Amino acid sequence: MSNEPTAAPIGPSEQHTRVSAAAGEPRHIEGQTVELPPLPYGYDALEPHISRRTLEFHHDKHHRAYVDKTNELIAGTDLAGQDMPAIIRAARERKNQTLLNQAGQAWNHDIFWKSMAPNGGGQPSGRIVQMIQRDFGGLDPFKAAFRKEGTSHFASGWAWLVLKGGTLAVTSFHDGDAPVGLEGLTPLLTCDLWEHAYYLDYQNKRPAFLDAFLDHLINWEFAERCLPRNAS
Repeated sequence: MSNEPTAAPIGPSEQHTRVSAAAGEPRHIEGQTVELPPLPYGYDALEPHISRRTLEFHHDKHHRAYVDKTNELIAGTDLAGQDMPAIIRAARERKNQTLLNQAGQAWNHDIFWKSMAPNGGGQPSGRIVQMIQRDFGGLDPFKAAFRKEGTSHFASGWAWLVLKGGTLAVTSFHDGDAPVGLEGLTPLLTCDLWEHAYYLDYQNKRPAFLDAFLDHLINWEFAERCLPRNAS
């Protein structure tokens, strides 16, 4: 079951770095329709910027809890068997905030893992570098905008790079909300602003975590793949 941003042309042919057997293999529960996807890299692949201990807690406990709760909430309903974006859209349309929070968190985490890569950061390439230059004035202004959005966001949530009406933009969502089912919005990559994402490594220093994400972890190839084919 794919949890990719559905507004983007990402198909089953997308390949990720092979995950070691220890790195959070998917757990299947009888009757479960949403599964915990494995990390797209090993637990220690993002060190020294994100520690193995953080990934073990964050992926295997926090992410898994959101997946399990989502399954509990959709069991026996018409949403059982649906993919994550469909579940999130339905929760939003039905004003089911509990399901929106849990399913949104499960989906957000999946995109967060893919928004990072070992030896990430650096200069983007392809269409997205041209769009960053056009819409932000360059990579450094983009980083400044993303950093400001992430540091000024009060309490928990997610900082996002999105395509909005054909233009790149930085935004944030509170708590478990996700940029799914929102007209004209294509999510490209995200950074988790919940304190459990960085506390073991950075304590309460969210700006330092954002700097590490932007300078050393951000996966520009993933963002490029999430762009619609007609975006330029």
